[in-house]
Amino acid sequence: MINLNKLLIVILALVLTIPVYGQTISRDLMVFYTSQWEGERFPDGRPKVPDDILERMEKVSIEEAWGVLRGEGYHNQFEGGWKMLYADKAIVGRALTALYMPNRPDISDQIIEKGKKDGRVGSPNSWPIDMLSTGDVYVADAFGKIVDGTLIGDNLGNAIYAKSGKGVVFNASSRDMDGLMKIDGFNAFVRDWHPSYLKEVMLAGLNTPIRIGAATVLPGDVVLAKGEGVIFIPAHLASKIVETAELVMLRDQFGIMRLKEGTYSPGQIDARWSDEIEKDFSQWLRDHLDELPVPKEQIQELLKTRTW
Repeated sequence: MINLNKLLIVILALVLTIPVYGQTISRDLMVFYTSQWEGERFPDGRPKVPDDILERMEKVSIEEAWGVLRGEGYHNQFEGGWKMLYADKAIVGRALTALYMPNRPDISDQIIEKGKKDGRVGSPNSWPIDMLSTGDVYVADAFGKIVDGTLIGDNLGNAIYAKSGKGVVFNASSRDMDGLMKIDGFNAFVRDWHPSYLKEVMLAGLNTPIRIGAATVLPGDVVLAKGEGVIFIPAHLASKIVETAELVMLRDQFGIMRLKEGTYSPGQIDARWSDEIEKDFSQWLRDHLDELPVPKEQIQELLKTRTW
């Protein structure tokens, strides 16, 4: 059955937002798009995944996240083929999105005029940066433009890091690589580096759904960017991915330890664990509660569900 109230909200939101380029979608439409998220939200409706989940997500591998997403039916959340400042430094945070399109003067003039009336400062490519808060990752689609597609240089990079403490993921290019590398803690995943300035590009949407290569990205998605590529995790699945990865991490740590001790054979550890091994694992968790690389509270919750 169609939920008529939700349908009316979407129709109204579309009517109100489609003609206004360079603006955010309505709060109602944001909530509709992310309706499975039941936690805290930003004032504009963007999901606010808790900081502790973001911190724990840093230990999750791309493969672990990808596996859970595939199991949940999400097959279009990963994109590879990036150039980055540091391949060994992850970016993890909440997506704040921007959509850029090839410039068209009659629209871009209206965008700039509307921005002035709304009190926005500077050129449109700085507007998303003004909206960043701590823990945000600036994710932008500029249709893969390289020459004259440099969304930031070191000045804007410093502003981004000062506001978010994170980095950027751009389906576009960036400039001033040397300057960006001087920002301690900052990282950037881009299509390429180029010395040109941004030209013939207009900001068509702020905090709207966007496409990054083969992936669909919603505002508030958790961005997990590592050497293999970038995966965009729907907010409502972030906790499940973290908890699943932590369980795998604990089982791997226990299994490797017991193999080195010679307690069990490789065949026993690589197969479905027997009740004896499961019982041993549970006791090991209890004995090392304060020493393991997973929050103690999470291990205690895990132990409540175990019958061994």
